[in-house]
Amino acid sequence: MTIRIGIAGVSGRMGRLLVEEVHRAGALLAGGIRSPAGAALPALPLLPDIAALARASEVVVDFTRASAAPGHGAALAAAGCGWVLGTSGLGAAEEAAIAAAAERIPVLQAANFSPGVNLMLVLAERMAAALPAGEYDAEILEMHHRQKVDAPSGTAIGLGHAVAAGRGTILEQVMESGRHGDVGPRATGGIGFAALRGGQVVGEHMLLFAGASEHLALTHRAFDRRVYATGAVQAALWLNGRPPGRYSMRDVLGFATRL
Repeated sequence: MTIRIGIAGVSGRMGRLLVEEVHRAGALLAGGIRSPAGAALPALPLLPDIAALARASEVVVDFTRASAAPGHGAALAAAGCGWVLGTSGLGAAEEAAIAAAAERIPVLQAANFSPGVNLMLVLAERMAAALPAGEYDAEILEMHHRQKVDAPSGTAIGLGHAVAAGRGTILEQVMESGRHGDVGPRATGGIGFAALRGGQVVGEHMLLFAGASEHLALTHRAFDRRVYATGAVQAALWLNGRPPGRYSMRDVLGFATRL
């Protein structure tokens, strides 16, 4: 049976790639809703709102704004439609809405849908567990295109959560971001973040463990955002028919059990 995939933000840069990847996967494009600033796509079935898209789809792939997450979650839950969410910059209210939706529908949320980044997240957690926080400072550096509105990136935050998990702590308690001026010495056990913006960089992330006698680094560079679209459609195919709950790309790729 062919899965019906809907795309929220279908007229954006990611949305247009998702359309191509849905067709390439042999799935049925159920329709889409436009991004407010997106280009017109007359050849696509455009639906009036998220509720209509949810009713027409089995899974909706969503790369829109964080502020849309509560409304999208409620509409998708009401329709019993699966939700693949790649939106970044989410706050506590949005995360609560996602958790509420996951009680009724399957929700696959990922900071990044690239296989390489998801492997990096697994390795980050294991390295953090092996390298004591008192001896190795963890710093995360990311760079994206000049149009990106949130910082640090969702992927950088995901790396921070992975490091924190490996060290048995909570990221929000040890996060150091946006250092400026006389901030004093670096806190032992802190996880530092730096965000660069410029040009049309698709995405670059580096996790550095800095010890007194050695440095270890994990680096990922994306050269084409299609890798995110391919992974998101793969996630939608995997998610269809799953029971309600929260899932991640580790589940899709099997990293949690194979590594």
